Amino acid sequence: MEQKPKTDSKLKRELNLLDAVGIGLGAIVGAGIFVVSGVAAGMAGPAMLISLLIAGLAAACNGLSSAQLAARFPKAGGTYEYGYELIHPLAGFSAGWMFLASKLAAGGVVALGLGSYWVRFFPGMDPRWIATVAALLLVIANLAGIKKAGLLNRLIVSITLLALLYFVLAGTSKIDPTNFTPFAPQGFSGVARATGVLFFAFTGYARIATLGEEVRKPQKTIPRAIVITLIISFVLYSLIVFVALGTVGATEMARGESPIFAAAEVIGNNYPALLNIIGVAAITAMLGVLLSQILGTSRVFFAMGRRGDMPHFFSKVSSNAVPIYGVLVSGAIVLLTIWLGELVAVTQAASFTILIYYGIANFAALRLAKEERFLPRWISGLGLLLCILMAASLALQIIIAGIILLVVGLVLRIILHRIYD
Repeated sequence: MEQKPKTDSKLKRELNLLDAVGIGLGAIVGAGIFVVSGVAAGMAGPAMLISLLIAGLAAACNGLSSAQLAARFPKAGGTYEYGYELIHPLAGFSAGWMFLASKLAAGGVVALGLGSYWVRFFPGMDPRWIATVAALLLVIANLAGIKKAGLLNRLIVSITLLALLYFVLAGTSKIDPTNFTPFAPQGFSGVARATGVLFFAFTGYARIATLGEEVRKPQKTIPRAIVITLIISFVLYSLIVFVALGTVGATEMARGESPIFAAAEVIGNNYPALLNIIGVAAITAMLGVLLSQILGTSRVFFAMGRRGDMPHFFSKVSSNAVPIYGVLVSGAIVLLTIWLGELVAVTQAASFTILIYYGIANFAALRLAKEERFLPRWISGLGLLLCILMAASLALQIIIAGIILLVVGLVLRIILHRIYD
């Protein structure tokens, strides 16, 4: 039975365009550029620059679909609401469940990544305790209200971007053109595989849409914020990858644990502080991702609780309009994954679940009426096709893990609705 959303609890519209862009950048510029670029370099060599362009175009198609949907349905929950309104309640639930499962499972991994970068500066400390303190502080920041969380995120993202821009500027003098040959050692297949990997470095722009009820003038602000976020991310990624390839080459990028650190070591001969600056950027990047994850998951919990797809208490907000139970549960799950270990099955399924999530968004955008759309339908159609192709190219065990995760969620939904009915 479809549950209509309750309207007794309301969020506040306090985020402006700069806040929304900051949240999008905080969600995107994280582990992707520090780790995934090395994997892509091993697959495609210097031709990963072409892979990055294709991945950026795929992300743009998905992002433009989300932008149109957010303008039509400026609600908390993002694709959960779009699927519910334009496709079917089960499609909406699937999007919301997949988002929660993948982001919450990744939260502990991100927090531990932050801890591991921290111990580069302070050896001997337990990364788990650093991750725990960071997670607790970010939960407190979320509970302080969306405006304060947005300001903190803006500060974190500013530090990350400035550090990465310093890396780019410092590295231009160390670029060796011979590092770009051979350009495509693995041919087209390598470029195609690297495209699939690099696409996931762009995921995060939809975080803006999940905060749809907290953005001022959402019909204008959210689409603009998504587009600006994607443009900045693409330009920044392209510059970083170009410098990393030019300084150490694709082989060295693929060999190291973090290609940016490998490049920074070479550039650091002339800029001794660079390695420490990149270390700070890695920490703030992880902080930004974790902050935006808690922001996003708590709002999806809120939206799903409002419709009865999660316990109704998730739809309650605090005196300062924060979905308090969503924030607390999100933080608790992150802490559990820090100390009890990674949810391997859920993490493995993340690639599949996020493609399903974006696939539902594209399909929902195709269902928009002509007068509700400000872009051609083929953009959403192309985005949907690319999501299907990338999902089909994943390893079988990842697809199976994703399907099992979805089935578990649907069973939980049936149980919840029977309780409420």
